[in-house]
Amino acid sequence: MLAMDQGVVEEWLSEFKTLPDSAISTYAASLKDKGSLIPALYKVIRENYSDLLEPVCHQLFEFYRSGVPQLQRFTLQFLPELLWSLLSVSAARDPHTSGCIEALLLGIYNLEIVDKDGQSKILSFTIPSLSKPTVYHEPSAIGSMALTEGALADHGLRRVVYSGPHLQRENFTAQNRFEVLTFLLLCYNAALSYMTPTSLQSLCQLSSRVSICGYPRQQMRRYKGISTRLTVTSEFLVQLITGIHYALSNGEVDLGSKALDDVLYRAQLELFPEALLVGNAIKSSLHSAALKSNNKEGARSIQVEITPTASRISRNAVTSLSIRGHRWKRHETQEVSVDGDPALVGVAVPEISVTGAGGERMANGDSLRPRAADGRAYLDGDAMAASSEVSTDPRSHDSGGRSQEVRRQKSVRRMVENEGSGSASAGRSQY
Repeated sequence: MLAMDQGVVEEWLSEFKTLPDSAISTYAASLKDKGSLIPALYKVIRENYSDLLEPVCHQLFEFYRSGVPQLQRFTLQFLPELLWSLLSVSAARDPHTSGCIEALLLGIYNLEIVDKDGQSKILSFTIPSLSKPTVYHEPSAIGSMALTEGALADHGLRRVVYSGPHLQRENFTAQNRFEVLTFLLLCYNAALSYMTPTSLQSLCQLSSRVSICGYPRQQMRRYKGISTRLTVTSEFLVQLITGIHYALSNGEVDLGSKALDDVLYRAQLELFPEALLVGNAIKSSLHSAALKSNNKEGARSIQVEITPTASRISRNAVTSLSIRGHRWKRHETQEVSVDGDPALVGVAVPEISVTGAGGERMANGDSLRPRAADGRAYLDGDAMAASSEVSTDPRSHDSGGRSQEVRRQKSVRRMVENEGSGSASAGRSQY
């Protein structure tokens, strides 16, 4: 440890002891401005044989016991590094170097399991119900299902899970070690939004080391620390995955991804269903989420895709516009079939409009043929000439064929005029 870092730590130790009670809140707010203090404290914690380790642990416990939220969060940011120091020393079977760290962790645990009056805390967790909207789902977006929102609400399917009361612990044993450490990680995850990037990195490193030490993956990660396998529990891995999920969404993409893979690797070896369920769910959600590696500044959050509440009209919904469009397409198909028939070439076939509006219409409903004031379509000479014109070459037909065509056109014209003047309710004629 450098002399400069040692001087920073010693100054920090002496400064807090001389503070009056009225200046503690101001002092807590000024800790974040001391940029060289936090790296120096990390170095002290990592050196198990440092002379400053015991006074530093005592000072961190005084911070937590003060009850000031800023001082408590200042202590919690070192929790991942403290946990790794304890586990690595326990694996090396050298408990004499971890006595102050054990005392600090047990002190935080015993403070958290009781309330201000000294009574044991009972933590409650409400399991979300499909009938109630959350940030993860909307009941209306589930679709048709046997158990509707009203049916679920009537049944009152609301489960509340309780945790506690927890027992006071005076020392660590093989039976209670991970019970205490899991509860401490729960407290750490409750304050994740206040943790620094250095603390999140330490959490990811803790997760990887605990999961791969003593296994073949340790060689792949090229970690040269302890090679002893560490015993873990499923609940402990679930709490690690919770913190990793937050780190992944707040700038620690590389370390977080490696840590998540390592924890899932260990969960598969141990066959822990809870850790596999939570870890695989988070890993699946990462494929569709855009993780930004430069999101280390600004608001802390976990990315969640919220189901839109606004109703949407399906593209296949039957509307009046789709019905008209379908009818116009059918009319166009009939016109094409008439034009393609050689026997009906040049014959104007009358068509009755279903909508009661006269004139030819395109696919968008625009009228192409002008109409008179009474709604009847104009039958001017040019239009009739265009419709009755079959061929301009006199050599293409004989005289008998031309006379027959003229008679056919006259009969069709008389039929159209009679229908237009006598039966307006049946619809006006179109060409």
